[in-house]
Amino acid sequence: MRLIVLALSLVLAPLAAEAQQAAGKTWRIGFLSDGSQASRASINLDPFREGLRELGYVEGRNVVIEQRWSDGRSDRLRELASELVRLKVDVIVTHGVPGIKAAQAATRTIPIVMAASPDPVGTGLVDSLARPGGNTTGMSDQVADLSEKELQIIREVVPRIRRVAILWNEVNPGARGTFAQMRAAVAKVALGAVLVPVKAPEDLDGAVAQAAGQGSDALIVIHDVLTVNDRARIARLALKHRLPSICASTPFVDAGGLVAYAASLPDLFKRSSVFVDRILRGAPPAEIPIEQPTRFLLRINLRTAKALGLTIPPSVLGRADQVIE
Repeated sequence: MRLIVLALSLVLAPLAAEAQQAAGKTWRIGFLSDGSQASRASINLDPFREGLRELGYVEGRNVVIEQRWSDGRSDRLRELASELVRLKVDVIVTHGVPGIKAAQAATRTIPIVMAASPDPVGTGLVDSLARPGGNTTGMSDQVADLSEKELQIIREVVPRIRRVAILWNEVNPGARGTFAQMRAAVAKVALGAVLVPVKAPEDLDGAVAQAAGQGSDALIVIHDVLTVNDRARIARLALKHRLPSICASTPFVDAGGLVAYAASLPDLFKRSSVFVDRILRGAPPAEIPIEQPTRFLLRINLRTAKALGLTIPPSVLGRADQVIE
């Protein structure tokens, strides 16, 4: 009996020591953001931190967040992802197709959590929603699936609409897919379309001017890293050229855009902390299903509507989740 007890103690002692060490470990999280801290922290890093705190992670005590920001230069993402890999972070949190692909190119072993991705299967980021495979899991924001709903809303807001301009970042694979969905939705209802692709922030002024100059009645902004980072500029340009605007990005309305219909970006980033927690507790990312949002918010900026001389129909106002007055 004594021999059995002694044998068990010899086996269990190392396990207990390992458990105690894991409990006292300081985890290192890489946060890779395609954009500037000034434009994005309030909608991505801050909610993520809040989610971690609610799960018991305290920065400086049991977690360190290594931040890397592209400052609008997506071509730097691979370099920044490689920096995080060299730091031997335990997990990388990122967003958007360019950021996720950069992280995947930098490592096949460190778990990657997508805080937001428009179509993770269609863009080749994961094998399937149910079983992602590889080292990547996380959230889909489903912006590619919202085109018909966005179009319905802007047609209700602007009943006289005959032609819409579609603004999108043509160098982002995710934005290209969403643009294709929107173009098909516009054709389906027999509206005219003015196509205004951009590649960089300096293209925005000319693109919105072109949209107005070609007789557009509204501006549809395709959600992507560039259009989120420069949301205030796009909103100002749309107002300058008297174009009612809509985007599948909730922060767009806070920046002065007229309408947004989308899942809450801050909520998605906060939810990504749950994926991080599961991975740090030992769950393999390949087997954690991709989550899709179940709630989409309709947000309207009445100040912008007033500046445009628009009256938002009661039927639309009655469905709004938030109205900025």
